[in-house]
Amino acid sequence: MQIHETAEGAAMCRAAPAAGAASSAPAGVLPPRLRPILCLDDFEAAARRKLPRPIFAYISGAVERNRSLHACREAFEQYDFVPRVLVDISRRSTATPLLARTYAAPFGMAPMGINALSAYRGDLVLAQAAARANIPMIMSGSSLIRMEEVAQANPAAWFQAYLPGDEANITALIQRVQQAGFKTLVITVDTPVASNRENNVRAGFSTPLRPNLALAWQGLTHPRWLFGTFLKTIARHGLPHFENNYARRGTPILSASVERDFSDRGHLNWQHLRLIRQLWPGQLVVKGILDARDARIAVDHGADGLIISNHGGRQLDGAVAPLRVLPQIVAACPEVPVMLDSGVRRGSDALKALALGARFVFVGRPFNYAAAVAGEAGVLHAIELLRLEVSRNMAMLGVTSLQQLDDSFLLASFPIHSTRTP
Repeated sequence: MQIHETAEGAAMCRAAPAAGAASSAPAGVLPPRLRPILCLDDFEAAARRKLPRPIFAYISGAVERNRSLHACREAFEQYDFVPRVLVDISRRSTATPLLARTYAAPFGMAPMGINALSAYRGDLVLAQAAARANIPMIMSGSSLIRMEEVAQANPAAWFQAYLPGDEANITALIQRVQQAGFKTLVITVDTPVASNRENNVRAGFSTPLRPNLALAWQGLTHPRWLFGTFLKTIARHGLPHFENNYARRGTPILSASVERDFSDRGHLNWQHLRLIRQLWPGQLVVKGILDARDARIAVDHGADGLIISNHGGRQLDGAVAPLRVLPQIVAACPEVPVMLDSGVRRGSDALKALALGARFVFVGRPFNYAAAVAGEAGVLHAIELLRLEVSRNMAMLGVTSLQQLDDSFLLASFPIHSTRTP
Protein backbone atom coordinates (compact mmCIF):
# COMPACT_ATOMS: atom_id res chain seq x y z
CA MET A 1 0.00 0.00 0.00
CA GLN A 2 1.42 3.38 -0.98
CA ILE A 3 0.93 6.34 1.27
CA HIS A 4 1.33 9.85 -0.08
CA GLU A 5 1.21 13.28 1.48
CA THR A 6 -1.22 14.38 -1.22
CA ALA A 7 -4.95 14.64 -0.55
CA GLU A 8 -5.44 11.25 -2.13
CA GLY A 9 -2.70 9.80 0.08
CA ALA A 10 -4.27 11.26 3.21
CA ALA A 11 -7.39 9.30 2.46
CA MET A 12 -5.43 6.13 1.72
CA CYS A 13 -3.68 6.14 5.07
CA ARG A 14 -6.95 5.76 6.96
CA ALA A 15 -7.28 2.00 6.89
CA ALA A 16 -10.70 0.43 7.19
CA PRO A 17 -11.63 -0.85 10.66
CA ALA A 18 -10.99 -4.50 11.37
CA ALA A 19 -13.98 -6.79 11.22
CA GLY A 20 -16.21 -6.19 14.20
CA ALA A 21 -14.25 -3.15 15.39
CA ALA A 22 -16.23 -0.19 16.59
CA SER A 23 -15.20 3.31 15.60
CA SER A 24 -15.26 5.94 18.35
CA ALA A 25 -15.46 8.85 15.89
CA PRO A 26 -16.14 9.46 12.18
CA ALA A 27 -13.16 8.96 9.91
CA GLY A 28 -10.82 11.94 10.09
CA VAL A 29 -12.42 13.42 13.23
CA LEU A 30 -10.05 13.62 16.19
CA PRO A 31 -11.55 13.30 19.69
CA PRO A 32 -11.18 16.59 21.60
CA ARG A 33 -8.86 15.12 24.23
CA LEU A 34 -6.37 14.19 21.49
CA ARG A 35 -6.23 17.55 19.73
CA PRO A 36 -3.46 18.95 21.98
CA ILE A 37 -1.34 15.84 21.29
CA LEU A 38 1.07 16.90 18.56
CA CYS A 39 3.86 14.32 18.91
CA LEU A 40 4.61 11.08 20.73
CA ASP A 41 6.24 12.90 23.65
CA ASP A 42 2.92 14.61 24.41
CA PHE A 43 1.38 11.23 25.21
CA GLU A 44 3.89 10.72 28.01
CA ALA A 45 2.83 13.92 29.77
CA ALA A 46 -0.85 13.01 29.38
CA ALA A 47 -0.27 9.47 30.69
CA ARG A 48 1.61 10.82 33.69
CA ARG A 49 -1.51 12.77 34.68
CA LYS A 50 -3.90 9.85 34.18
CA LEU A 51 -1.98 6.91 35.62
CA PRO A 52 -1.18 6.20 39.27
CA ARG A 53 2.46 6.93 40.04
CA PRO A 54 3.52 3.26 40.43
CA ILE A 55 1.97 2.25 37.09
CA PHE A 56 3.49 5.20 35.25
CA ALA A 57 6.87 4.48 36.85
CA TYR A 58 6.76 0.89 35.64
CA ILE A 59 6.32 2.05 32.04
CA SER A 60 8.63 5.07 32.07
CA GLY A 61 11.43 3.83 34.28
CA ALA A 62 14.53 1.86 33.51
CA VAL A 63 17.28 0.57 35.81
CA GLU A 64 19.75 1.99 38.29
CA ARG A 65 20.94 5.42 37.04
CA ASN A 66 18.95 5.26 33.76
CA ARG A 67 22.18 5.69 31.80
CA SER A 68 21.17 3.34 28.99
CA LEU A 69 17.69 4.82 28.86
CA HIS A 70 19.12 8.27 28.17
CA ALA A 71 21.84 6.92 25.88
CA CYS A 72 19.21 5.54 23.52
CA ARG A 73 17.87 9.03 22.89
CA GLU A 74 21.27 10.71 22.85
CA ALA A 75 22.52 8.34 20.14
CA PHE A 76 20.09 9.81 17.63
CA GLU A 77 21.37 13.30 18.43
CA GLN A 78 24.86 12.29 17.27
CA TYR A 79 23.77 12.47 13.61
CA ASP A 80 22.65 15.37 11.43
CA PHE A 81 20.84 15.09 8.12
CA VAL A 82 22.33 16.07 4.77
CA PRO A 83 19.23 16.69 2.61
CA ARG A 84 18.99 16.71 -1.19
CA VAL A 85 16.91 19.37 -2.95
CA LEU A 86 14.82 19.86 -6.08
CA VAL A 87 13.64 16.26 -6.02
CA ASP A 88 10.04 15.56 -7.05
CA ILE A 89 8.72 14.11 -3.79
CA SER A 90 5.01 14.44 -4.62
CA ARG A 91 4.56 10.67 -4.96
CA ARG A 92 6.70 9.52 -2.05
CA SER A 93 5.66 6.41 -0.14
CA THR A 94 6.26 5.23 3.43
CA ALA A 95 5.43 1.63 2.47
CA THR A 96 8.07 -0.77 3.78
CA PRO A 97 8.61 -4.45 2.93
CA LEU A 98 9.59 -6.73 5.81
CA LEU A 99 9.58 -10.53 6.18
CA ALA A 100 7.40 -11.24 3.12
CA ARG A 101 4.87 -8.49 3.88
CA THR A 102 4.58 -4.80 3.02
CA TYR A 103 3.62 -2.49 5.88
CA ALA A 104 2.25 1.04 5.67
CA ALA A 105 5.19 2.56 7.54
CA PRO A 106 8.72 1.57 8.63
CA PHE A 107 7.81 1.21 12.30
CA GLY A 108 5.86 -1.16 14.52
CA MET A 109 4.92 -1.74 18.15
CA ALA A 110 7.58 -3.22 20.39
CA PRO A 111 6.48 -5.80 22.97
CA MET A 112 5.30 -4.21 26.22
CA GLY A 113 4.50 -6.29 29.29
CA ILE A 114 1.41 -5.96 31.47
CA ASN A 115 0.02 -3.04 29.45
CA ALA A 116 -3.49 -4.24 30.29
CA LEU A 117 -2.75 -2.74 33.71
CA SER A 118 -2.28 0.74 32.23
CA ALA A 119 -4.98 0.58 29.54
CA TYR A 120 -8.19 -1.44 29.62
CA ARG A 121 -7.55 -4.60 27.54
CA GLY A 122 -4.32 -2.96 26.45
CA ASP A 123 -2.93 -5.80 24.32
CA LEU A 124 -6.16 -5.98 22.32
CA VAL A 125 -6.24 -2.21 21.90
CA LEU A 126 -2.71 -2.23 20.45
CA ALA A 127 -3.38 -5.26 18.28
CA GLN A 128 -6.56 -3.79 16.78
CA ALA A 129 -4.94 -0.41 16.12
CA ALA A 130 -1.95 -2.06 14.46
CA ALA A 131 -4.24 -4.10 12.23
CA ARG A 132 -6.19 -1.03 11.15
CA ALA A 133 -3.01 0.94 10.42
CA ASN A 134 -1.16 -1.98 8.77
CA ILE A 135 1.90 -1.95 10.99
CA PRO A 136 3.32 -4.91 12.94
CA MET A 137 2.50 -5.36 16.62
CA ILE A 138 4.63 -7.63 18.82
CA MET A 139 2.67 -9.07 21.72
CA SER A 140 4.67 -9.46 24.92
CA GLY A 141 4.96 -12.81 26.63
CA SER A 142 4.57 -11.03 29.98
CA SER A 143 1.05 -9.89 29.12
CA LEU A 144 -2.20 -10.20 31.03
CA ILE A 145 -4.45 -11.20 28.11
CA ARG A 146 -4.37 -14.64 26.52
CA MET A 147 -2.38 -14.83 23.31
CA GLU A 148 -5.27 -16.58 21.59
CA GLU A 149 -7.48 -13.50 21.99
CA VAL A 150 -4.82 -11.21 20.54
CA ALA A 151 -4.17 -13.52 17.58
CA GLN A 152 -7.88 -13.57 16.85
CA ALA A 153 -8.06 -9.75 16.96
CA ASN A 154 -4.98 -9.39 14.75
CA PRO A 155 -3.89 -12.54 12.90
CA ALA A 156 -0.79 -10.73 11.62
CA ALA A 157 0.50 -9.90 15.11
CA TRP A 158 3.88 -11.27 16.21
CA PHE A 159 4.44 -13.03 19.54
CA GLN A 160 7.45 -12.37 21.77
CA ALA A 161 8.40 -15.15 24.16
CA TYR A 162 10.40 -15.14 27.36
CA LEU A 163 11.59 -18.72 27.35
CA PRO A 164 10.84 -21.03 30.26
CA GLY A 165 13.84 -22.70 31.83
CA ASP A 166 13.48 -26.27 30.56
CA GLU A 167 13.02 -27.95 27.19
CA ALA A 168 9.65 -29.52 28.00
CA ASN A 169 8.09 -26.14 28.83
CA ILE A 170 9.83 -24.46 25.89
CA THR A 171 8.39 -27.06 23.53
CA ALA A 172 4.91 -26.74 24.99
CA LEU A 173 4.99 -22.94 24.78
CA ILE A 174 6.14 -22.96 21.14
CA GLN A 175 3.36 -25.39 20.27
CA ARG A 176 0.81 -23.14 21.97
CA VAL A 177 2.02 -20.07 20.06
CA GLN A 178 1.73 -21.97 16.79
CA GLN A 179 -1.74 -23.27 17.61
CA ALA A 180 -2.85 -19.74 18.51
CA GLY A 181 -2.15 -18.76 14.90
CA PHE A 182 0.97 -16.58 15.15
CA LYS A 183 3.28 -16.71 12.14
CA THR A 184 6.21 -14.70 13.53
CA LEU A 185 7.92 -15.63 16.79
CA VAL A 186 10.27 -13.23 18.58
CA ILE A 187 12.67 -14.65 21.15
CA THR A 188 14.04 -12.14 23.65
CA VAL A 189 17.55 -13.07 24.76
CA ASP A 190 18.70 -10.25 27.07
CA THR A 191 16.87 -11.26 30.27
CA PRO A 192 18.97 -14.01 31.92
CA VAL A 193 18.19 -12.53 35.36
CA ALA A 194 15.78 -9.93 36.71
CA SER A 195 17.10 -6.39 36.36
CA ASN A 196 17.59 -3.87 39.16
CA ARG A 197 14.60 -1.56 38.69
CA GLU A 198 15.08 0.63 41.74
CA ASN A 199 12.84 3.32 40.27
CA ASN A 200 9.87 0.96 40.33
CA VAL A 201 10.42 0.13 43.98
CA ARG A 202 10.76 3.77 44.98
CA ALA A 203 7.53 4.60 43.16
CA GLY A 204 5.65 1.76 44.87
CA PHE A 205 5.52 -0.73 41.99
CA SER A 206 6.55 -4.30 42.64
CA THR A 207 6.17 -7.74 41.12
CA PRO A 208 4.01 -9.17 42.53
CA LEU A 209 1.87 -6.08 42.98
CA ARG A 210 1.37 -5.64 46.73
CA PRO A 211 -1.77 -3.79 47.85
CA ASN A 212 -1.11 -1.16 50.51
CA LEU A 213 -2.45 2.19 51.65
CA ALA A 214 -0.15 4.17 49.36
CA LEU A 215 -1.26 2.14 46.34
CA ALA A 216 -4.90 2.51 47.34
CA TRP A 217 -4.45 6.28 47.63
CA GLN A 218 -2.91 6.41 44.17
CA GLY A 219 -5.94 4.61 42.79
CA LEU A 220 -8.41 6.90 44.54
CA THR A 221 -6.63 10.01 43.30
CA HIS A 222 -6.66 8.71 39.71
CA PRO A 223 -10.33 7.78 39.31
CA ARG A 224 -10.31 7.55 35.50
CA TRP A 225 -7.72 4.79 35.73
CA LEU A 226 -9.29 3.17 38.81
CA PHE A 227 -12.78 2.85 37.32
CA GLY A 228 -11.95 2.79 33.62
CA THR A 229 -9.12 0.26 33.74
CA PHE A 230 -8.46 -1.54 37.02
CA LEU A 231 -11.93 -2.12 38.49
CA LYS A 232 -13.44 -2.56 35.03
CA THR A 233 -10.93 -5.32 34.30
CA ILE A 234 -11.65 -7.13 37.56
CA ALA A 235 -15.42 -6.81 37.16
CA ARG A 236 -15.45 -8.16 33.60
CA HIS A 237 -12.48 -10.51 33.48
CA GLY A 238 -11.41 -11.26 37.05
CA LEU A 239 -8.01 -10.74 38.65
CA PRO A 240 -5.30 -10.34 35.96
CA HIS A 241 -2.93 -13.27 35.47
CA PHE A 242 0.29 -13.63 33.55
CA GLU A 243 -1.28 -15.62 30.76
CA ASN A 244 1.52 -16.42 28.33
CA ASN A 245 4.77 -17.29 30.10
CA TYR A 246 4.02 -20.98 29.69
CA ALA A 247 1.69 -23.22 27.76
CA ARG A 248 -0.47 -23.18 30.88
CA ARG A 249 -1.98 -20.15 32.57
CA GLY A 250 0.46 -18.25 34.76
CA THR A 251 0.10 -16.76 38.21
CA PRO A 252 -2.11 -13.82 39.27
CA ILE A 253 -0.37 -10.45 39.31
CA LEU A 254 -0.88 -10.31 43.09
CA SER A 255 0.57 -13.77 43.70
CA ALA A 256 3.80 -14.17 45.66
CA SER A 257 4.90 -16.82 43.15
CA VAL A 258 5.14 -14.33 40.26
CA GLU A 259 8.89 -13.89 40.74
CA ARG A 260 9.45 -17.63 40.41
CA ASP A 261 7.78 -17.58 36.98
CA PHE A 262 10.41 -15.10 35.75
CA SER A 263 13.52 -16.37 37.51
CA ASP A 264 14.58 -19.58 35.76
CA ARG A 265 16.37 -18.44 32.58
CA GLY A 266 19.99 -18.30 33.69
CA HIS A 267 21.10 -21.50 31.97
CA LEU A 268 19.53 -20.82 28.55
CA ASN A 269 22.03 -20.99 25.69
CA TRP A 270 22.37 -21.21 21.92
CA GLN A 271 21.27 -24.84 21.88
CA HIS A 272 17.85 -23.71 23.05
CA LEU A 273 17.62 -21.38 20.06
CA ARG A 274 18.57 -24.29 17.82
CA LEU A 275 15.75 -26.32 19.41
CA ILE A 276 13.25 -23.51 18.79
CA ARG A 277 14.31 -23.28 15.16
CA GLN A 278 13.59 -26.98 14.79
CA LEU A 279 10.18 -26.62 16.42
CA TRP A 280 9.00 -23.35 14.89
CA PRO A 281 7.84 -23.43 11.24
CA GLY A 282 7.28 -19.68 10.83
CA GLN A 283 9.44 -16.57 10.84
CA LEU A 284 11.90 -16.51 13.75
CA VAL A 285 13.25 -13.19 15.05
CA VAL A 286 15.84 -12.81 17.83
CA LYS A 287 15.54 -9.66 19.96
CA GLY A 288 18.01 -8.13 22.41
CA ILE A 289 21.32 -8.55 20.57
CA LEU A 290 23.96 -5.80 20.77
CA ASP A 291 27.14 -7.62 19.66
CA ALA A 292 27.85 -8.41 16.01
CA ARG A 293 29.33 -11.77 17.01
CA ASP A 294 26.09 -12.80 18.71
CA ALA A 295 24.12 -11.53 15.72
CA ARG A 296 26.11 -13.78 13.43
CA ILE A 297 25.60 -16.78 15.70
CA ALA A 298 21.84 -16.13 15.83
CA VAL A 299 21.59 -16.04 12.06
CA ASP A 300 23.70 -19.18 11.76
CA HIS A 301 21.24 -20.86 14.15
CA GLY A 302 18.33 -20.02 11.87
CA ALA A 303 17.10 -16.56 12.79
CA ASP A 304 15.16 -14.91 9.95
CA GLY A 305 15.60 -11.44 11.44
CA LEU A 306 17.19 -9.55 14.33
CA ILE A 307 15.97 -6.76 16.58
CA ILE A 308 18.89 -4.77 17.97
CA SER A 309 17.78 -3.64 21.42
CA ASN A 310 18.93 -2.81 24.93
CA HIS A 311 15.38 -3.43 26.20
CA GLY A 312 14.66 0.28 26.35
CA GLY A 313 17.35 0.67 29.01
CA ARG A 314 15.47 -1.73 31.31
CA GLN A 315 18.08 -4.48 31.72
CA LEU A 316 21.82 -3.69 31.99
CA ASP A 317 22.46 -0.06 32.88
CA GLY A 318 25.38 1.08 30.78
CA ALA A 319 24.52 -1.22 27.86
CA VAL A 320 25.33 0.47 24.57
CA ALA A 321 22.61 2.27 22.62
CA PRO A 322 21.43 0.05 19.74
CA LEU A 323 21.97 2.78 17.12
CA ARG A 324 25.70 2.82 17.88
CA VAL A 325 26.21 -0.87 17.05
CA LEU A 326 23.67 -1.04 14.24
CA PRO A 327 26.11 -0.59 11.31
CA GLN A 328 28.41 -3.39 12.51
CA ILE A 329 25.53 -5.81 12.93
CA VAL A 330 24.08 -4.96 9.52
CA ALA A 331 27.51 -5.61 7.99
CA ALA A 332 27.84 -8.92 9.85
CA CYS A 333 24.39 -10.19 8.83
CA PRO A 334 23.58 -8.83 5.37
CA GLU A 335 21.24 -11.68 4.47
CA VAL A 336 18.55 -10.95 7.09
CA PRO A 337 16.57 -7.83 8.01
CA VAL A 338 18.13 -6.05 10.97
CA MET A 339 15.58 -4.07 12.99
CA LEU A 340 16.03 -1.71 15.93
CA ASP A 341 14.15 -0.61 19.01
CA SER A 342 14.94 1.48 22.11
CA GLY A 343 14.66 5.26 21.99
CA VAL A 344 12.74 5.90 18.76
CA ARG A 345 10.39 8.84 19.36
CA ARG A 346 10.35 10.82 16.11
CA GLY A 347 10.10 10.17 12.41
CA SER A 348 13.60 11.60 12.17
CA ASP A 349 14.82 8.85 14.53
CA ALA A 350 13.33 6.18 12.30
CA LEU A 351 14.93 7.70 9.20
CA LYS A 352 18.35 7.89 10.86
CA ALA A 353 18.13 4.22 11.80
CA LEU A 354 17.08 3.27 8.27
CA ALA A 355 19.93 5.34 6.81
CA LEU A 356 22.37 3.38 8.99
CA GLY A 357 21.07 0.07 7.66
CA ALA A 358 18.06 -0.88 9.78
CA ARG A 359 15.20 -2.33 7.79
CA PHE A 360 12.59 -1.35 10.37
CA VAL A 361 12.21 0.19 13.84
CA PHE A 362 9.95 -0.58 16.79
CA VAL A 363 8.47 1.84 19.32
CA GLY A 364 7.33 0.84 22.80
CA ARG A 365 6.48 3.27 25.60
CA PRO A 366 4.71 5.95 23.48
CA PHE A 367 2.12 3.47 22.20
CA ASN A 368 1.57 2.25 25.75
CA TYR A 369 0.99 5.84 26.87
CA ALA A 370 -1.36 6.44 23.94
CA ALA A 371 -3.47 3.40 24.85
CA ALA A 372 -3.62 4.55 28.49
CA VAL A 373 -4.69 8.05 27.52
CA ALA A 374 -7.33 7.33 24.88
CA GLY A 375 -7.56 3.63 24.02
CA GLU A 376 -7.55 2.62 20.37
CA ALA A 377 -8.22 6.19 19.19
CA GLY A 378 -5.10 7.30 21.04
CA VAL A 379 -2.96 4.57 19.50
CA LEU A 380 -4.22 5.32 15.99
CA HIS A 381 -3.43 8.99 16.53
CA ALA A 382 0.08 8.10 17.71
CA ILE A 383 0.65 5.93 14.65
CA GLU A 384 -0.52 8.67 12.32
CA LEU A 385 1.59 11.36 14.00
CA LEU A 386 4.70 9.23 13.57
CA ARG A 387 3.82 8.23 10.01
CA LEU A 388 3.32 11.86 9.02
CA GLU A 389 6.68 12.77 10.56
CA VAL A 390 8.35 10.05 8.49
CA SER A 391 6.61 11.23 5.30
CA ARG A 392 7.30 14.92 5.94
CA ASN A 393 10.96 14.31 6.70
CA MET A 394 11.32 12.15 3.60
CA ALA A 395 10.15 15.17 1.61
CA MET A 396 12.64 17.43 3.38
CA LEU A 397 15.46 14.93 2.72
CA GLY A 398 14.55 14.55 -0.92
CA VAL A 399 13.71 10.84 -0.99
CA THR A 400 10.63 9.20 -2.46
CA SER A 401 11.23 5.69 -1.14
CA LEU A 402 12.67 4.59 2.16
CA GLN A 403 14.88 2.14 0.30
CA GLN A 404 16.80 5.15 -1.08
CA LEU A 405 18.16 6.03 2.35
CA ASP A 406 21.79 5.30 3.18
CA ASP A 407 24.50 6.87 5.29
CA SER A 408 25.19 9.54 2.65
CA PHE A 409 22.17 11.36 4.12
CA LEU A 410 23.85 11.56 7.54
CA LEU A 411 26.81 13.36 9.02
CA ALA A 412 28.14 12.72 12.51
CA SER A 413 27.37 15.82 14.55
CA PHE A 414 29.83 17.52 16.86
CA PRO A 415 29.62 20.22 19.55
CA ILE A 416 29.80 23.77 18.24
CA HIS A 417 32.19 25.84 20.35
CA SER A 418 31.74 29.59 20.17
CA THR A 419 34.86 31.65 19.32
CA ARG A 420 33.24 34.76 20.74
CA THR A 421 35.06 36.31 23.70
CA PRO A 422 32.79 36.34 26.80
